[in-house]
Amino acid sequence: MFAVWKKQQVLVGLGVFVVFSGLMVSWLATLAQGGAQPASADTNWGLSFQQEGKTPVGNASPEFLAQYDACYAGSEEKKVIYLTFDAGYENGCTPAILDALKKHSVKAAFFVVGNYIETSPELVKRMVKEGHLVGNHTYHHPDMSSISEKASFEKELASLEALYEETTGEKMQKYYRPPQGKYSESNLQQAQELGYHTVFWSLAYVDWYQDKQPSHEEAFEKLTGRIHPGAIVLLHSTSQTNAEILDELLTRWEQMGYTFGTLPELFKETSSK
Repeated sequence: MFAVWKKQQVLVGLGVFVVFSGLMVSWLATLAQGGAQPASADTNWGLSFQQEGKTPVGNASPEFLAQYDACYAGSEEKKVIYLTFDAGYENGCTPAILDALKKHSVKAAFFVVGNYIETSPELVKRMVKEGHLVGNHTYHHPDMSSISEKASFEKELASLEALYEETTGEKMQKYYRPPQGKYSESNLQQAQELGYHTVFWSLAYVDWYQDKQPSHEEAFEKLTGRIHPGAIVLLHSTSQTNAEILDELLTRWEQMGYTFGTLPELFKETSSK
């Protein structure tokens, strides 16, 4: 499964790269001309950053996502960050990340796949012990938007739930992140019917290539320059750069006046609106 995950890194790059290169030309043209934000899309998750310090525009509106207990950002009125990590395999970076989170008393969410729980059960247990949320990134990390049958969709989530419960002795909390950011409206509905919140993101950067890690300066530029109130930040726990800068990054965000929230707090807030 490790080999499968490594091959999928290329696909992950293609999916998440949309965050940085923008959306499709036609969609950007519509936005530039003042057109309405699309209500929904069957696509890769994508963002358009239009103003520094402000929530980017997603290729599905907050109102559309809320119908399915999904979101990509919190309130623009509160300087709160929701920190999340996608964890597909372990390469030695997660302990330093957990150390930095503990130092700053920050509770994050780790979206894990089957391979991660199988190969790194002690780290998963540490996440739970230290108060972090462990979310569902599916068992095999497939393109979920290509799965139309509800039974097949459910199996990807339920298999990971079972492994997590077997490993930790606890029920998995119902938070789901689509692999590669690929989704469809039917996926959102299926996840909702299974009791899940679907969690996208409003800030990420290219941090997943093992042999092409960003410099510290590049990382700080992206992660402090584009931070905004209510940001759901996506980082990868496989990134050496993230492991090396996280302590200082958290300090910088704190100096900018930000605090850190949890996904349960975020969805409680959005559901009360």
